[in-house]
This record gives sequence, structure tokens and C-alpha cells, in this order.
Amino acid sequence: MADGNDTARGAALALVNAVLEDHRQISELTGEDGLLTDMAPADRARAQRLALSTLRHAGRADAVLKPLLRKHPPAEVRNLLRLAVVEMMHHGAAPHGVVNAAVALLRRDRRMQHMAGLANAVLRKAAEVTPEHWDALPPQRMPGWLRGRLESFMGRAGVEALEAAHAAGAPLDLTPKGDGRALADAVGGALLPTGSVRLAGTVQVSALPGYDRGDWWVQDAAAAIPARLLDARPGERVLDLCAAPGGKTLQLAAAGAEVTALDISPQRLARLEENLARTDLSARIIADDALTWKPDVPFDAILLDAPCSATGTIRRHPDLPFARSAREIKSLVALQARMIDAALEMLKPGGRLVYCTCSLLPEEGEKQVTDALIRHPGLRVEPPDATWIEDAWRTAEGGLRLRPDFWPEHGGMDGFHIAVLRKPA
Repeated sequence: MADGNDTARGAALALVNAVLEDHRQISELTGEDGLLTDMAPADRARAQRLALSTLRHAGRADAVLKPLLRKHPPAEVRNLLRLAVVEMMHHGAAPHGVVNAAVALLRRDRRMQHMAGLANAVLRKAAEVTPEHWDALPPQRMPGWLRGRLESFMGRAGVEALEAAHAAGAPLDLTPKGDGRALADAVGGALLPTGSVRLAGTVQVSALPGYDRGDWWVQDAAAAIPARLLDARPGERVLDLCAAPGGKTLQLAAAGAEVTALDISPQRLARLEENLARTDLSARIIADDALTWKPDVPFDAILLDAPCSATGTIRRHPDLPFARSAREIKSLVALQARMIDAALEMLKPGGRLVYCTCSLLPEEGEKQVTDALIRHPGLRVEPPDATWIEDAWRTAEGGLRLRPDFWPEHGGMDGFHIAVLRKPA
């Protein structure tokens, strides 16, 4: 009978195969009807952790395996070898246990039984790689369609800095409902310059102090910046477009604004409702299409976190480069432009719109803003003046460009572009 470790390894391999061979995302594979449905919570967490590590370090694993293989084995076998190498090298698992488990997985599959001997020999050789050699290997490269776009934008050195940041992964950040310093002291975290609290290592979120009271919510520090720049005031009518899962809605509500949270997905809005209940905050929730819904009265301020390529989140979602393609970008850019236009129609004269995307691509950020200024005479960008904004973040059109390789002393941040737009009065 397989133990929990074997169960988790098998599930991790299934996830890696689905991402690399079928180009699916982990998020769609781990839902209610996903691959991990019947697993114990600890095994499910271990499977996801191992799969994400394998995707994050697939390039390094390939560098270890290449001199040990005369030719490429079948894709499923190659992915199992990658997973085993990462488990040994990155997670520090005992080599004999990892090798034996990989061989056992192959022997249980009639189609792959004949590869068990090869896997045994290759992985025993791979286990001789030193930690120093592993750490010196170059990080996972972004796919050509993304790397080429970014090289023309920020140069090769910038792209290599991004890839190093992606390999480092992402810490856990919390947004406090109240005092950030008090939260940092309570959970043993670090208070970041922007007011978020950062935790090191792996933690059980629901066991942290203040979770049940709703004193905070999980939100990357960069993702918390757009709502801070919108600077919602008590009593203002504020719209959060594309609101789910709701971190920004919670920020706006905590500021005392009268918040309307709109999203096209009722399922994702259900999670937002749960977060509002846990934090004892309130917002009007609407499931509708942002391109067709119309308010009765224009809003004082709007936050638009538009659908995008999400390339700024690769450090926490290493499956994205394998699951996405260049074909999606054109339609996303067109949708973003339409959503900016729709948001401006819902905004009162003189009101402010914060437009943001968790993308590294300028066509989803800087260029969207410059194009919007052309389409809407009188619209202007207001460069934010918060004291914690660093000069390197500022862009030519007046917005902010955040990157995973920024804040190295704090552990990085997700990639975002953010701009504060003012509608003419």
C-alpha cells in the first residue's frame, strides 16, 4: 500500500504532466473536481509544493539530467526524473528514498515499466550532484515568446534578473485591517515600507494570530499598492472592477469607503463574500460584465485591476509560462482598452481611476495608459507621491512599474504596472 509520500509524489507528477504536456494551469487542476480532490490535506499541500518546485526549477533539473541521458525518454518519464532531481536537490530529500519511489512509480505503470532500470541508474548518478553545483546552475528561462518581448523592453540583464527572482519564489504577505506594526509583532513578520507584513518560511495561514478575528488577509505587497494609491476616503463611493477574490475590495472597505465590488464570476465572488464575513467588512457585490453594467450614479473613484497575462506573478505561479502563449496577448490588450473606456464612463467628472495589471508586458501597462490619454482628451496621469515609492519604480508616462527583482533586500515583489488617472472636471 502506498504511503502519503508516494501518494503526494504521484499527484505531483500528474500535475506536472498536465502543465507541461497539456498546457493547463495548476489553479484549474486543483479545484473541487481537480486531481487532488480525494487526498488528505497534508498530502495535497505536499503534492502542490513539489509540483510547483519542479516547474520552477525544471531548467536546472534538465541541466543535471542532460549528460546522463543519451536521448530524451518519454515525456512522462522525463517529468518524473525532473521531479525526483528537484526533490533531492532543492528539497534536500534523502536520495535513496526518492530514487526508490521514482522506480516504484514506473513499475506500477505497465506502459513505463521498462524504463524503471534507466530511471534507477540516472537518478543514482544525479544524486551525486553537490548542492554547490545545483545552486550555481542558471535559473529556469522564460519561454521565447515572453523572453523576447521583455528583452526588448528591459534588456537581457533585466530579464536575467527577473528569472533569478522567479527561481527564488515568493514569501507570504499579509495586508492588515488596522495597525501594521501590531500585526507584524503578533505574527512574527516584518513590516514592509508600504504597510504590508511579510512572513518568512512556510506557515499555516489559518493558524496565524488574528485569522479568525479577520485582522488581516493574504495579499502580495505589490498587489496591495493600487488600493493604497487610490486613497479611498470614508464615505466615498468606490467601484472595484474585476474585484474577486477581493483583497483590494477589503482594503477599500477598511478605509471606510462605500464599496461596490463587481466581477463576472459568481463563483469567485463567493470567495469574496467569505472574506468580507471573516473580516467583518461590507461591500455591495454584483456579478455582472464590466463592459455592459451601468451604475445609477457615477462613482467618486474606481479601481480597475484588469484581466491580463499575469506574467508578473510567475515567481508564485511557475506554471504560467508553460500554460500561456503569445496568442492570448492581443485579445487581452484589446479587452483592457475597452475596460478602461467603460470605467471612465462610470466615473464622475474629476474622479480618479487607478488602472493596474499584474503583468510585466508594457503593452498591458505603460502603452495602455498612453493610448488611453490619446483616446480621452483631458484625461491625465497623476504621478503618485507616497514617501515609500522608489525612483526606480517610476515610468515615463507617470505610472509605476514594479518587478519581481525589485526590493531584493525584502525578498522581492510581484510584477505590476499601476497608474493613477484623473478624469477631466
